[in-house]
Amino acid sequence: MADDVKSDKASADARKLQQAQDGKQAMLDYEAQAAAVRARTEKLRALRLARDAAQPQAPAKTKTSAAKKPAKASRAKPRPLSEWLDERRKDGRRD
Repeated sequence: MADDVKSDKASADARKLQQAQDGKQAMLDYEAQAAAVRARTEKLRALRLARDAAQPQAPAKTKTSAAKKPAKASRAKPRPLSEWLDERRKDGRRD
């Protein structure tokens, strides 16, 4: 029975040691990936800034008069109620 306890403790210690090593390796991998992403980002940013600097500046857009604004759809003016009622009376309908 004492041998079982010792082997359980030894396997638990070995498992903890392995987990600690795996954790350290995982952190090293994570940091390496983060450094690679930062390096790629810096490189792409430098390329984008160089490309933008090489292109001529587009002229600034100026605001124009209302002529260029899209026309609003005009709505028909509603008829007065009195006209509608008169039309109904002429058609032979009762109020």
